[in-house]
Amino acid sequence: MRLKDKVAVVTGAGSGMGKAIALLFAKEGAKVVASDLNENTAKEVVTEIEQAGGQGIAVAANVALEKDVTEMIDAAVDTFGTVDILVNNAGIMDNFTPADKVTDELWERVIAVNTTGPMRAIRKVLPIFLEKKSGVIINNASVGGLYGSRAGAAYTASKHAVIGLTKNVGFQYANEGIRCNAIAPGGVNTNIGTTMTEPDAFGMGRAMSGSDNNPRAGESEEIATVALFLASDESSFVNGVTITADSGWTAY
Repeated sequence: MRLKDKVAVVTGAGSGMGKAIALLFAKEGAKVVASDLNENTAKEVVTEIEQAGGQGIAVAANVALEKDVTEMIDAAVDTFGTVDILVNNAGIMDNFTPADKVTDELWERVIAVNTTGPMRAIRKVLPIFLEKKSGVIINNASVGGLYGSRAGAAYTASKHAVIGLTKNVGFQYANEGIRCNAIAPGGVNTNIGTTMTEPDAFGMGRAMSGSDNNPRAGESEEIATVALFLASDESSFVNGVTITADSGWTAY
């Protein structure tokens, strides 16, 4: 029960890594706010949590909309009284679109979900954390935020920005009892591919050119254990860093 009585908000909690994180956090004693664009899948996750004896609520939220992000955090406070842990997990791909084909619409949509959404959620929880001198933020960054061609231009830029934001928040609020870290998963078996429509052949070919060096794909539950470590007091001396979880792919 490493997260006993903590209140955790998890975005993109309806499936994949977000779902695995929400379920594991609840198992470890957290009261979970499962947020997802799809309210039905979020409710299904909460049902699983409750059937296992845990506590949780489902919140429908599009993290690209400031109103939804605000209401998500407000729902956590209204229901459970506070927020202790924020997991910015929700994200979308960009069809492996290379820079010469990026439209403003694609760029703005990817940045809105992958970068602006986490920033707004962090901005919303910081006053809560500052008041009690305690709080943990975990951002799902992807190895696409560490290297140049694991996806298209917009996704790569969005995740590099998330890692920069992680470092900035982690250092600036370190003396206030607040920690901010990121996870950079490699290839993980999730349904994020459903956020793509028509992958660009050139961009995908370039981005996947190193895929043969990937030892294996990961499972969502393996990323959830990293998130649990970062959320718990076991990582009390870990702040402002990005933990890569990719079976050694990027070590090549």
